[in-house]
Amino acid sequence: MSENYTDLRVIRTKNAIKLALIELVLEQGFESVSVKDITNKAGINRGTFYIHYTDKYDLMNKSQEEVMKELSSVINKHYPNIITEFSKDETSKIPFRLSVIIFRYLDENSDFIKAVLSPQGDLSFQLKLKRFMWEVLFHKNFNDLLDNKKTLIPKNYIISYVASAHIGIIQEWIENGKKESPEEMAHILSTITVNGAYHAAGIKR
Repeated sequence: MSENYTDLRVIRTKNAIKLALIELVLEQGFESVSVKDITNKAGINRGTFYIHYTDKYDLMNKSQEEVMKELSSVINKHYPNIITEFSKDETSKIPFRLSVIIFRYLDENSDFIKAVLSPQGDLSFQLKLKRFMWEVLFHKNFNDLLDNKKTLIPKNYIISYVASAHIGIIQEWIENGKKESPEEMAHILSTITVNGAYHAAGIKR
């Protein structure tokens, strides 16, 4: 048996396990899901499951880490071009381009995001996602763009507010069935981020 075939089989097995987890979380909630439920749904035996994961919590954590790692890679891949735009004084385009990148990825992985962010999912994931966005999207990449001498409040509160707002909008979009395209959602998020909620609501011009 070739190494490539073995690797492909492992990938297929892990994908089946992850898909089973998503379906079960949406059906009955993560706390009610057992390893037996997962293996039955995935069509594998328990021994195969334990080759890859110690328990359902390990599966959930590794699945979350995989999503955040992939999203981090996608953001960092496009970051140099975004910085180039910033140097050309095209700052108004930065939130939009970043948002398109994020929403396209979330669209491709919306089933998992919906499952873990739902009330039946992992309640700790929202905090993990906020910390991730803080580190990758704001702290690592844009922290230096915020000058404490110019901000009206300490920049850590600004970053925390924006990160929480992003998560809330993502949840609303996915829960409502992704009626808007990633590009439309990027425009919505960028409008609120750049102009503020009052302006977006038509209260403050």
